Amino acid sequence: MLTTTDGLPQQLAPVPYWRLSGFYFFYFSLLGALLPYWGLYLKDQGFSPIEIGQLMAVLMGTKIIAPNIWGYIADKTGMRIAIIRWGAALTVLFFSIVFFRPGFWGYVFFISVFSFFWNAILPQFEVVTYSHLKHRTNEYSRIRLWGSVGFVCTVVGFGWVFDITSVAYLPYYLVVMMVLIWLSSLFVSEQTSTKIIQNQSRHFLQQLFCSPVIVFFIVCFLMQVSHGPYYSFYSIFMEEKGYSKMAIGWLWALGVIAEILVFLVMHRAMNRFSSRSLLALSLYLGAIRWVCTAAFPDQLWVVLAVQILHAATFGVFHAVAIDWVQKRFSANASGQAQAFYSALSYGAGGAVGAYVAGVTWEDFGGETSFYLAAVACLLGGVLAGTKLPKVA
Repeated sequence: MLTTTDGLPQQLAPVPYWRLSGFYFFYFSLLGALLPYWGLYLKDQGFSPIEIGQLMAVLMGTKIIAPNIWGYIADKTGMRIAIIRWGAALTVLFFSIVFFRPGFWGYVFFISVFSFFWNAILPQFEVVTYSHLKHRTNEYSRIRLWGSVGFVCTVVGFGWVFDITSVAYLPYYLVVMMVLIWLSSLFVSEQTSTKIIQNQSRHFLQQLFCSPVIVFFIVCFLMQVSHGPYYSFYSIFMEEKGYSKMAIGWLWALGVIAEILVFLVMHRAMNRFSSRSLLALSLYLGAIRWVCTAAFPDQLWVVLAVQILHAATFGVFHAVAIDWVQKRFSANASGQAQAFYSALSYGAGGAVGAYVAGVTWEDFGGETSFYLAAVACLLGGVLAGTKLPKVA
């Protein structure tokens, strides 16, 4: 039987549930303030739709390179917690450039630099979490749901705040939350892999270049392309349709609340249904979500219904994808694998989606951006349903 460094059997080793959950809470609290309101902040600063799209593409695009660099370093050194802590600290330092109020190219610079370090954090923390869980990987969703709770708290809270104060104060709140992320990382310990697992691993690239893995990452890329308009322009889109910032905050929160409920039961769903079925279903529901978002923004019951589909397009998809990557890649390639997943999907996919949304928004209007997002989901659903194996 494999044992931990303190001699306990792996299946009996205690999981630091609240320390892991606390980190996710603060990390996604930051996202709950950044994603819904950063576009509104940039608009308040006088940037045009195409400039907002470009700046959001920079924010997401750094995930193409940064996670892979940090993942390689983490796998080689095993110092994941140190990388997470330094990444969090340097995120605070470089984001603070925003207070000097630079112009467009100044924003490009500080967004590129702070997000380079910020993107070092989450993929490596996912590996740390799984290393603590050992054989209880289906419990991941119960820890990760606290990130969703944090997101709901800030997205609703700041919706109320920015209805009565200026969104120009957003950077001050973001810096405070970045500091809390760094502080929470100090309470999480490193969990090393056993020698037996290390000796069984293969090189990351050998595991990457096979047909099912390539198809899987293409599917992930398409899903995040479809979310580009949502993360970059949904708040702006709904504000233009007459919704208050408080209402917009609750719409974001509704989607994440649905996501939380899904995380509570995902371990059962993943035991019962194949990863292929769950991924394909979430993509097809994503296509429905984006079409309805574009076509019926004035129908409140439709808007509410499609926001609930965030449970599928993010909750189901992310839980299955993280588990798929962790099971497909060996222990000493897991950091690079999670980093590559983040880079190609949330990085390249998110950047392409945000950039295309900015261009189409300027020339054809917001509705077109969401219709194109639906097309990306349909393509991904077909690939997932026909080309992926039933199991990872």
